Amino acid sequence: MLNGRTTLSKFLIEQLKGSADASDLAALLVDVAAAIKAISAMAAKGALGGYLGATENHNTHGEVQKALDVLTNDAILRHCEWGGLVAGMASEEMEQPFDIPAEYARGRYLLLFDPLDGSSNIDLNVAVGTIFSVLEHAGDAVPVEADYLQPGRRQVAAGYAIYGPSTVLVISVGRGTHGFTLDREIGNFALTHRDPWILEETSEFAINTSNERFWEPPVQRYVEECKAGRTGPRGRDFNMRWIASMVAEVHRILVRGGVCMYPRDNQDPKKQGRLRLMYEANPMAMLVEQAGGAASTGRTRLLDDQPRELHQRVPVILGSKREVERIELYHREFDSGTDQPFASPLFNDRSLFRPEARG
Repeated sequence: MLNGRTTLSKFLIEQLKGSADASDLAALLVDVAAAIKAISAMAAKGALGGYLGATENHNTHGEVQKALDVLTNDAILRHCEWGGLVAGMASEEMEQPFDIPAEYARGRYLLLFDPLDGSSNIDLNVAVGTIFSVLEHAGDAVPVEADYLQPGRRQVAAGYAIYGPSTVLVISVGRGTHGFTLDREIGNFALTHRDPWILEETSEFAINTSNERFWEPPVQRYVEECKAGRTGPRGRDFNMRWIASMVAEVHRILVRGGVCMYPRDNQDPKKQGRLRLMYEANPMAMLVEQAGGAASTGRTRLLDDQPRELHQRVPVILGSKREVERIELYHREFDSGTDQPFASPLFNDRSLFRPEARG
């Protein structure tokens, strides 16, 4: 206990009591937390540790790797490979799954992760994070890529860490979503956010409006209605936020509600979306749903989406339940041809522009 607060390890023991192999899952999450402590220290040092700047390498998506991308990826591998808890691991920074070295025992879990989400912001001292997902591996064989391709509803645990003024670890083992803050003096995570609950309604949305010309009509309709504010069909004003860091966007939703959209667009027809299903969308969807929110591609529940490949991209719309449901409705109406494109009230409600008032 830290000043009366529950530690991460104690909390996991209590949460997983009675579950099959509870001790193994708790131990794995403690190993992940240890890696996150190491990453937190690196992120805090920044330029002082020589961790900033880009390398000459690219990850599996063709994106330039930051020095910290490589170091954080290695930190998670090193902290989790040796304990006999994982059968294999997969990362945004590796094209193929990571095989556990022969000298270590293999466990029953598969760990998937984005070691440094939002790394394009690292040189700007903007909040970045780590996202992870835990799946079960059936059998004793060395896992192959197909073993990882499980829908998100089969996750046994998921979480993220956000490295900001404080380091916060948010996790779910299927019994709610909970947040822990790193006490740097003690070196342990303490429970500080028990069961945050996302309000069903919100007046805040997050999206990269520079891509507006590439969005599908349902998303354009939703955003235009929000921007129209109290004079539009929503009848109230909305605020827009955009940080370009998935962990920061989701953390804001857990703390004060809202909806975040990384929608499908036509900028690159080869990409079905911008976020990776397995180690970004699925874990965040689990956390949001466990906190009372909703997560969707716009057309299907994210956690029901059957992965086709390890690094598959998908559209992501998540947050306050009623807003996500509204955006899904707009997609259904668009697909069926029954949608009503947004029209500014300036040209609908004021008599100056009514047909009968002309002439």
